[in-house]
Amino acid sequence: MTINASGWRPERPEAGADTAPATFTGNRALMLDEPLIFEVGSTETTGVDLADVPTGTSRLGGLERAREIGLPGLSEPETMRHYTRLSRQNYAIDLGLFPLGSCTMKHNPRLNEKMARLPGFADVHPLQPVDTVQGAFGVIHELAEWLITLTGMHSVAMSPKAGAHGELCGILAIKAALDAKGEGARKVILVPESAHGTNPATAAFAGYAVENIPASDAGRIDTDALLARLGPDVAAVMITNPNTCGLFERDMKTISDAVHAVGGFVYCDGANFNAIVGKVRPGDFGIDAMHINLHKTFSTPHGGGGPGSGPVVLSEALSPFAPLPFVARQADGKFALIEEESAGDDHPHSFGRMVAFHGQMGMFTRALTYILSHGADGLRQVAEDAVLNANYILRSLEGTLHAPFAASGPCMHEALFSDDGLADGFSTLDVAKGLIDEGFHPMTVYFPLVVHGAMLVEPTETESKAGIDQFIGALRSVAERAKAGDATLKTAPHFAPRSRLDETQAARKPVLVWREPVLAAAAE
Repeated sequence: MTINASGWRPERPEAGADTAPATFTGNRALMLDEPLIFEVGSTETTGVDLADVPTGTSRLGGLERAREIGLPGLSEPETMRHYTRLSRQNYAIDLGLFPLGSCTMKHNPRLNEKMARLPGFADVHPLQPVDTVQGAFGVIHELAEWLITLTGMHSVAMSPKAGAHGELCGILAIKAALDAKGEGARKVILVPESAHGTNPATAAFAGYAVENIPASDAGRIDTDALLARLGPDVAAVMITNPNTCGLFERDMKTISDAVHAVGGFVYCDGANFNAIVGKVRPGDFGIDAMHINLHKTFSTPHGGGGPGSGPVVLSEALSPFAPLPFVARQADGKFALIEEESAGDDHPHSFGRMVAFHGQMGMFTRALTYILSHGADGLRQVAEDAVLNANYILRSLEGTLHAPFAASGPCMHEALFSDDGLADGFSTLDVAKGLIDEGFHPMTVYFPLVVHGAMLVEPTETESKAGIDQFIGALRSVAERAKAGDATLKTAPHFAPRSRLDETQAARKPVLVWREPVLAAAAE
């Protein structure tokens, strides 16, 4: 073990030091080489004894399976070993720092999981009678109140299932508001280059024409260019703040006022809310709609724990057009689920439903647990620590990696680097692959597109200084090798279960169906 100015890290074998003989199995001690499940078992056998299925009259209307399903039969030990071995090849937040920029891969406290598994939450069903799920409605309503308070907005739609789904919710509310004013002819949405890629995709999906607004040399919106483009055909602007360069958009209030002056609306991508939660209220700088990724700011799992959740907070101008259903507290203190479009004066202008039911109970429970365990002061510290950690990485790597916007002042939640300064023939991809050998999942690469060879690092607030120091040391080591032209980086990773793959071929000619080797050879 060595200790250096960047923190601690294990000794890295020098190039060529990995000269151990090949093993018969392909295993390297406890790094087990696992074949495909089709290569483990046989399609001619099964791991259990099942009686023959009796022949009967089909009710599938001609959609019956025409051939054997082709799944391999494995014994129980083979099945357990296969998936356990595969799980050991996954990188996870429980193994180490997950530096994906613009993704906020933070630790999910186990307290959240314990609460989500309480029988009253884990077993709740969306079709239960309303009087049997008052507690669940109470959780939804309390979480909604927190989100409204934290953002300074007027209302919130809880049903969207993820960030991009939330974007669509906000844009549909904007569309409904414009139609109600007789301004449905507005067909343009402006999207800065520094926004998330889902923003233009959402606008196009909703039927709008998308026009890009350039970024300034400082990595922020070119405010003059945006203001010059505003006009009667602009329905909205979609702005990510903090943006994908890791910077806060300082002119947000100026932009919002100008957009409102021409009759448009302002959508804010709230994926990076973790950087400003408890510090800034988006409603105060004129936002009309913003989605909140519960799995980013409020620590609910990223997909692996179930479907995501992307509530959308709305301004007073857009609240009447919010989707159904929503939970409302009645005069007697009980909760009701407002589900009908013809809900009288409650919600007469709703654009309708986005989903069959009313949200992701597990995600709501986890997020509210996280909020209550932190409190208002704790949530403020979340943002402060996330920003501190990102700036610590940014400044610690000065002189090692080029930071294109370092002169723009402190970054927010993520540090952005480029491949400028690497040796000829070396790229961001080589640095990313080298990090795998160091035991880290690579940072986000080649995004945002406004920076050539971008490397976007987000440490979040849940990492310790020791853990961040280890990551900084590893990244510095790999970057110095890339600057020195270390040829071993071109074939990294060397210590992963699989070496460098041809990603271009994999994308252009994916092999999606497994075939018996003999059949595959015959087909060729």
